[in-house]
Amino acid sequence: MSSPFVKRLHALRRQGVQRVRGLSRRELLRGAAASALAIPAFGLLRPEARAASGLAERIIFFYFPDGVPGPSQDGEASLWHASGSETSFTLGEALKGLEPWKDRCLFFNGLSLGSTDSGSHPGGAKKLLTATDYGNNESIDQHLSRSVGSDAWWRHLTLGVMAKADNASGDKLISYVSAGNPLAPEDNPSTAFSLLFGDGGGSSTDGGGDEPDATALRRASVLDANLEDLAELRLQFDGSERAKLDLHIEAVREVEGRVLGTSGGGGGGGTASCEVPALSDSFTTDELYDPARFPDLLKTQIDLMVLSMACGLTRVGTLQCSHHTSELLMSRFPDTEMYDPSYDMRSHQASHYGSKHDWSKREFKAFVQQRQYWVDQFVYLLERLEAMPEGDGTMLDNSLVVLCTEVCDGNTHLHDNMPFVVAGGGGGAINNGRLLQYGYERHGKLFVSLARAMGEDLWSFGDSASGDLYGVLR
Repeated sequence: MSSPFVKRLHALRRQGVQRVRGLSRRELLRGAAASALAIPAFGLLRPEARAASGLAERIIFFYFPDGVPGPSQDGEASLWHASGSETSFTLGEALKGLEPWKDRCLFFNGLSLGSTDSGSHPGGAKKLLTATDYGNNESIDQHLSRSVGSDAWWRHLTLGVMAKADNASGDKLISYVSAGNPLAPEDNPSTAFSLLFGDGGGSSTDGGGDEPDATALRRASVLDANLEDLAELRLQFDGSERAKLDLHIEAVREVEGRVLGTSGGGGGGGTASCEVPALSDSFTTDELYDPARFPDLLKTQIDLMVLSMACGLTRVGTLQCSHHTSELLMSRFPDTEMYDPSYDMRSHQASHYGSKHDWSKREFKAFVQQRQYWVDQFVYLLERLEAMPEGDGTMLDNSLVVLCTEVCDGNTHLHDNMPFVVAGGGGGAINNGRLLQYGYERHGKLFVSLARAMGEDLWSFGDSASGDLYGVLR
């Protein structure tokens, strides 16, 4: 016999409903393998496939600290910014990791945060997503979460990786819920997983509130606790829809395995185990701020971000890697070019490489390697989105992914020629595969274009003049 959850989904299918507000949040968080599978299952059960809307479905902001090797103090050319014409251009040395993705990206020359506090890391961080001097505005991610993202279960997902290290707060943060009020991201993947995907088991008649039960999640895998409903739901799909659901299952299993500290993989006919370790076993409190674990933490947070969006839990996300003037010891990242256990090299330390691009200088070489690392992690995010089918394409086809930092060159700290990159197809709204060059434009216009690519009728944001940014939209 079908479970109440599956029956409810089929009733909704027959009614042709377009939104899931008829279900309680707790019902969705449990149901057919909890929210991790319930919401994509609901999408698959709709009477017609999602048609291409010509608009972006989601947006992710990926922040890294301390700028790039831009134009040097002595006037040497940037090792980040692209050069050439609009459709025939060469990426800077630090951007080479994006070469295979060049036709899926937009690159910019000439975008400015404005002159106020130029030369300052804190001033840049305040303006970065607010597009307003002194952070005197809500940030664009929060704005979009209230507009185009307002119907999602989580209007906005803010994840961090050592973003709160050294008790960072205030101007170290980049997402502003209102003028002068920044929001701290969630640095702990275990906490984020629990909040997003709730408990794995529990009675369908439980009279509790809507919030996920973290204790129950510690006792049972989200997947293993719902195998019966999941198997029944799977039988309702044809071959292509079943393959998509299987991919969701695989993705949930992989992330869950890392976060819960289990082996991951597998699946099949296993049963829920009471031997699953506590959520914190995967990353202890000390490990959350151990630079040697940073690469693992970042990949886990990226996977959680992609998974939450694949499951329809949110449409707007921000991923903050560390914070400006970062003391992050990137020389302790294992299995990277930067790794050097005999010498501590911090992000901010390397950014002050001097007036020249001098490859013989340890700081400059490390700074370029660090920026290449951030680009590689951005590429990992794109790869994860590209691996998830959606409609006739992939999640990346329907996404906007913004790479950003709070200053241009890490040594001069200037706020002009900011190193933004926008990746993804934006549902067909974005004119990607181009280098867009401007004499001078405020970056708030870019945010207007991105908002319009998501379907919002926005014509100004922050301190920029009204209008969108020429060349971004099709």
